[in-house]
Amino acid sequence: MEQNQSPKQIVRQALHLLVQAHSSAAIPETGRWKGYELLLVARLKEMYREPEVIFWVFGFPLLLALGLGIAFRNKPADVSRVALVAGPQAAQAMELLRKASATATVHAEVLPAAEAFNQFRLGKYDLVVTPRDGGFEYLYDPARPESVLARSITDDALQAAAGRKDSVPSSARISSEPGARYIDFLIPGLLGMNLMNSGMWGIGFALVDLRQRKLLKRFVASPMRRSDFLLALASSRLVLMLIELVLLLGFGVLVFHMRVAGSWASILIISSVGALCFGGVGLLTASRAQKIETVSGLINLVMMPMWILSGVFFSYERFPALLHPLIKALPLTALNDALRAVILEGAPLAHQPARLLVLGLWGVFSYLLALRWFRWT
Repeated sequence: MEQNQSPKQIVRQALHLLVQAHSSAAIPETGRWKGYELLLVARLKEMYREPEVIFWVFGFPLLLALGLGIAFRNKPADVSRVALVAGPQAAQAMELLRKASATATVHAEVLPAAEAFNQFRLGKYDLVVTPRDGGFEYLYDPARPESVLARSITDDALQAAAGRKDSVPSSARISSEPGARYIDFLIPGLLGMNLMNSGMWGIGFALVDLRQRKLLKRFVASPMRRSDFLLALASSRLVLMLIELVLLLGFGVLVFHMRVAGSWASILIISSVGALCFGGVGLLTASRAQKIETVSGLINLVMMPMWILSGVFFSYERFPALLHPLIKALPLTALNDALRAVILEGAPLAHQPARLLVLGLWGVFSYLLALRWFRWT
């Protein structure tokens, strides 16, 4: 095929090759899977001709990992911004904060009461401290983590500077080793999310585009097996999956010194099952849609709950325990859990039967339903 061919020309040439393969069916080299092979090669070349596919499949996950890795990198503790309400005892409170060991993490300013409350409301300050006779009053927002933290740090600092002694000695250690950081939790989640996105958008969007351009009718008129066409679309994700896997995990290892505790073969098998699973879900989502706008809405409807619930950016353990069985039944949750178990904990593949079963059931049933309901016109 010529390098300057458009995706439409590639599809037409694939149809021509299918007819040729059918007409020479007696030749041993054009066996049962010849049509599937031609469809798969045509699909890969069609994606290669679209630069935006290369960016969204390979470039965007790397940029996302880099941005979040830098945002949550190891860094000094955030400084709590505290407003002291001006008054007779404000100077004493400021002096106590200066004496405290937490001075480096607390930045306090004395302001008039109205200004202090207004600036706190606008988010410029995390805490407002009003000195009272014999004590202090704290104004904080329990819905803002930085406000709750500022209250705790400031109160400890003032109490310690005023002479409070801890009845039980304590110590603290900082955990920042590879394997225990946010970026180590994030990379497997990004890999699972990208396998879902590329499977859903790469297949669902492409199918509806072919349907709108009336190219599916031409495939139906060819001697192509319909199951081969759908299987070629789904399995084309395996080639892209391999590149995604190497790029994203390699990026984490090289840039953030991430440790891969488990077997690369296990990671490859789990990722392959995940790619095929979401390829089947993508086929099912686009099996009846007639317009790009329709399939875009359906894909977002399917993916959005998994973006939120399946533990891509934070653990789903934060959700109520009542929802956990439902969350674990989602394919992206099973994929993310399996990848994290192998990558972070070194778990063998034999310890993942339930998660692989969830992925397998979603993929098989989605493919079978798509084959049954698929609309070719």
